[in-house]
Amino acid sequence: MSEATPERRTAVPGLTVTQDNEFFFTAAREGRLEIQRCTDCRTLRHPPGPACPACRSFAWDTVESTRRATLHSWTVVHHPQDPAFTYPLAVGLVDLEEGTRLVADISGVDHADLRRGLELEVGFAEHAHGEVLPQLRPARTTGGVR
Repeated sequence: MSEATPERRTAVPGLTVTQDNEFFFTAAREGRLEIQRCTDCRTLRHPPGPACPACRSFAWDTVESTRRATLHSWTVVHHPQDPAFTYPLAVGLVDLEEGTRLVADISGVDHADLRRGLELEVGFAEHAHGEVLPQLRPARTTGGVR
């Protein structure tokens, strides 16, 4: 008889996947960050939704993000603690290069080094319930160019 690995108990709800956001979660599992775009007025939007906030069109497609981001704001969460996360937990709001914003946890950056304008990139990590979601990480540079 083999011993099963105990599941971590968490209060974090599972993802709510709809026809409007399924592309986002599928792309994340594949290591891509996709942004919804209105096909009528070309407005990018995140989080995904059924209608364009600019022109109210229901027509949309997606564009793949470069995953380059700049830290706009952040918070460091200490309580309440959930076993699905390591605390203290830094959560950031970033401006994506494409012009939309994204909220995700921050990994690999000392909390004392967080500052507005910090260059980050979007990676992906497994979260509660085995779901893969965006995670902010230090930007990699190649030959001095980001």
